[in-house]
Amino acid sequence: MKKIMALMLAGMMTVTALAGCGGSGDKKESKTEDTTAAAKATADSAGTDDWTYLQNKGTLTVGITYFEPMNYKDADGKLTGFETEFAEAVCAELGLQPSFQEIEWDSKELELSSKAIDCIWNGLTITPERQANMDISVPYMENKQVMVCKKDNVEKYSTADGLKGAKVVAEAGSAGEEVATSDAYFADASFESVEAQSTALLEVKAGTADIAVIDYVMSIGTLREGSDYAELSVVEAQSFAPEQYGIALRKNSGTTLTKVNEAIQAVANSGKLAEIAKKYNLTDLLLVKPA
Repeated sequence: MKKIMALMLAGMMTVTALAGCGGSGDKKESKTEDTTAAAKATADSAGTDDWTYLQNKGTLTVGITYFEPMNYKDADGKLTGFETEFAEAVCAELGLQPSFQEIEWDSKELELSSKAIDCIWNGLTITPERQANMDISVPYMENKQVMVCKKDNVEKYSTADGLKGAKVVAEAGSAGEEVATSDAYFADASFESVEAQSTALLEVKAGTADIAVIDYVMSIGTLREGSDYAELSVVEAQSFAPEQYGIALRKNSGTTLTKVNEAIQAVANSGKLAEIAKKYNLTDLLLVKPA
């Protein structure tokens, strides 16, 4: 009886040992597969630059805000403007379909790095800080910051003394905000940031602000006879922060920056860029010429 019990116990131990080995082997194999898959994913990611990502997607998501003459909707509700047509022409060269997406200008870099958008193409001023955080194309247009006020106040605001007690507005995160908050000319004025350049103009038009600091190119597109802002005017006696526009891409975008710069030059060489600029009265500000 003892011998039979011993044999039965030995058999049970053998089965348990085999089962234990089988379980351990399954876990080890699964862990190995997971590790291999993770390593492959990492290698694939490291070997794929932004250009490959865009090619696979087939579109270029362009981050914009609405302001004339760069990106705005016409009477029929269709998106148009210099930047809109320029982006469409460059995308045609790149073999990508443009997709325009409105963004909060103050959050533009976060939108870009998170891949909510693929570029910022909306009158972006090139600065050393932005060049450190993003890849930026060749400069394609000149610009500067100007003051806009009601026509009756142009002479008053032509000197810094006239700004005492004035309320100044500019788009949050813009070059206009930088000027209004750091230039000594505005030392005796109060400042408030607003969500967009168009909002800044509306504030001045409504009388809830005295001065809007905006892009010069925007003044060309909006302050014309017959427009909604015909009662406003640029203070021609003063201008600030001469600057250049560029297209911002994600940092370390690889081939994408080269491709975009080549496409910009191709659009200039074909005469298309000059044609678009002429349509929006921006010819004199163009920096990229046919090679």
